[in-house]
Amino acid sequence: MKKQNITIYDVAREAGVSMATVSRVVNGNTNVKPVTRDKVMEVIKRLDYHPNAVARGLASKKTRSVGVLIPDITNTYYAGLAQGINDIASMYKYNIVLATSESTEESRLGVLSNILSRQVDGLVYIGETVDERIAKEVRRVGTSMVLTNVYDSSDEFMRVQINSRQAFYDVTKHLVEEGRQRIAFVGTETAVNHPQSERFSGYKQAIDEAEGLSVISYTVDKLDYASGYAIGETLYADGIDACVVIDDELAVGILNATQDSHVSVPDDFSLITANNTRLTRMVRPQISSIEPPVYDIGAVAMRALTKMMDSNDEDEVIETINLPYEITYRETTK
Repeated sequence: MKKQNITIYDVAREAGVSMATVSRVVNGNTNVKPVTRDKVMEVIKRLDYHPNAVARGLASKKTRSVGVLIPDITNTYYAGLAQGINDIASMYKYNIVLATSESTEESRLGVLSNILSRQVDGLVYIGETVDERIAKEVRRVGTSMVLTNVYDSSDEFMRVQINSRQAFYDVTKHLVEEGRQRIAFVGTETAVNHPQSERFSGYKQAIDEAEGLSVISYTVDKLDYASGYAIGETLYADGIDACVVIDDELAVGILNATQDSHVSVPDDFSLITANNTRLTRMVRPQISSIEPPVYDIGAVAMRALTKMMDSNDEDEVIETINLPYEITYRETTK
């Protein structure tokens, strides 16, 4: 049986220290407490760890690789983010380690652990939430991380995003001004029920300000066409006359199901989506949408990460970068 290759990540995990600390011990750096050095050396001996060139490169904290964790590379929105990340990474001579995960916490944690085991210098995390177990793992390893459009209750990591609360408030208010009486929010369980769901909060604020309207939400397990079509088959039957949707593929499914039910859009039903990918212009009628600068979000996130990885300031202020957005009203709204 082939012997398992022991990595610096395995040593760090067993010793309960960061990979940087293991690297200092391996490279003879004196800036390590004796008790910590002894603990690391014991694990190195027990695991029979032999540092390779990549591990030794951690002495300078540079392996010139960056991890990108993405929910679904086939989703047009996420692909646009990845393109922006990749272009800036190439400009600054970083290699991308791209990985996708399912929506469960266990899946994301497993994929994250695999990325970190490759000794990446930093991480761009794309998704909806940062679970505490994921945040804890990133803290333990000491890897720089930037989030894009992610809820982070700890406010511990840099985020690059648009002001989703304001954007969803704006489009929902537009539907209210159209005279719609039953406006629904369609998204994932996280987008609806997470305490920091900025999109749902913006929608809810506009509904609460409108006299006589009620908050209505529908949730899906996956942001795809089939899930949207399934929801679309029920919306008009439930008396819904407008909806705001968090994903374009989801919105296309809703639109097609509505039209297959012979509902007139936008005379009897209005629809606004969130990402303004090319899908919104490929269907008829074309879909009204919030217009985030998708490529720029990815590019700015990667540029911010390069600055963090080059910084020696451990107390660097973590900020949220809000990029400007527009709203394009097309044929699914009045």
